[in-house]
Amino acid sequence: MTDRPNGAAPPVGRPAKAALAAWIGSALEYYDFFIYGTAAALVFNKIFFPASSPATGTLLALSTFGVGYVSRPLGALLLGHLGDKFGRKRVLLATLLLMGVSTVLVGCLPGYGTLGVAAPILLVALRLLQGLSAGGEQASANSMSLEHSPENRRAYYTSFTLSGTQAGQILATAVFLPVAALPEEQLLSWGWRVPFWLSAVVVLVGYYIRRSLDETPVFQQEVASGEVAKLPLAVLLRDHWADVLRVVVAALIASVSTIFTVYALSYAVNTVGLSKTPMLWVGVLANVAAVLSIPLWAKLSDRVGRKRIFIAGSLGCAVLIFAYLGAIAAGSYPWIFVVGIGMFGIVYTATSAVWPSFYGEMFPARVRLSGTAIGTQIGFAISGFLPSIAVGVTGTSRGAWLGVAIFTAALCLVNVIAVATGRETYRVPTDQLGLKEPAPARNEVSAPK
Repeated sequence: MTDRPNGAAPPVGRPAKAALAAWIGSALEYYDFFIYGTAAALVFNKIFFPASSPATGTLLALSTFGVGYVSRPLGALLLGHLGDKFGRKRVLLATLLLMGVSTVLVGCLPGYGTLGVAAPILLVALRLLQGLSAGGEQASANSMSLEHSPENRRAYYTSFTLSGTQAGQILATAVFLPVAALPEEQLLSWGWRVPFWLSAVVVLVGYYIRRSLDETPVFQQEVASGEVAKLPLAVLLRDHWADVLRVVVAALIASVSTIFTVYALSYAVNTVGLSKTPMLWVGVLANVAAVLSIPLWAKLSDRVGRKRIFIAGSLGCAVLIFAYLGAIAAGSYPWIFVVGIGMFGIVYTATSAVWPSFYGEMFPARVRLSGTAIGTQIGFAISGFLPSIAVGVTGTSRGAWLGVAIFTAALCLVNVIAVATGRETYRVPTDQLGLKEPAPARNEVSAPK
């Protein structure tokens, strides 16, 4: 984009409204996505893969969770292109509807005993649709929030997308608490379906909220000046491929989330023999802490920079993953709660708070949604298969946790290298983001109205 005269700050939209819409929409969208992960860890092996041995059934069920990450890059390609060409708002509405409908249909699927092999095939197909939707969701919400924000608070406002994601995990886990407490026969016959059916309400509420949100001033200015790229993907891969690759590697930090959310739950319940209810409560309380801590980390990164906060969170997770999985292997509920909440609810959120702004600030507005979506979703796709890879490589023995912890810590260190070698962007003016030689930061920034 061209510079405005006299170094004037770019127009600021309605950051609070954009952040609220992103928070609520992400919470509702990721409620759908995470109830699948919980069901895959607890019941899908018995419903869709009953003919397999317990170990094989668990592996297959966790693999269907990972399948959702396969279609995420495809969703990023398609929805990123549409968002950069036609606007952020349209994509936000499309992702919500696609996620909601596919999730409700999962709850309606008959099991293996009724449909035979067709049941798991249909389950995988619907999971692919969920992943397609998720592939464009966060990048659209992040771009919307960032482009509505004042320059000195971009991390704070974009962080609401991720705190909304954590809220979605809270809702997903909380809904499964009473369901998981049902007698086994009721849980497997109809109880597991209830959280999926509730997505019908999710769709209606989320659609109403997002429909009232305005398009970003940044995109509107691009349209007015004729700067919208005809082929955003071609521009992205020609001029910004290195930043896309950096985001892919940095996004591997999501492996901490998938190991905590899916693998650790399955390992605790199916291998160690711990009770489902307290393990679900660990997730609830950790996500409550995350919702509270994410905005605080984001505000700090607006003051001291993105890279310091991101790297500190990654290094902390590399250490604490050993403590958390070790506590599960020892069967120590007090340490499971303390370390689990500390790692996922406080330390990991340092990365969650920063990446929505840090990744988006690597790209100019004309390819921002595509660059963020493609980079993150390829990294997330790799992370999404980690639970099944962990089971396949290390096995299901009680001592298998150590190999999983080492692997996760190694990915955290790779993430540190990617972030440390990137540009610091927190003081770069919004209209200069993604340029090869951005202008100096403005002395004054406009405040939200």
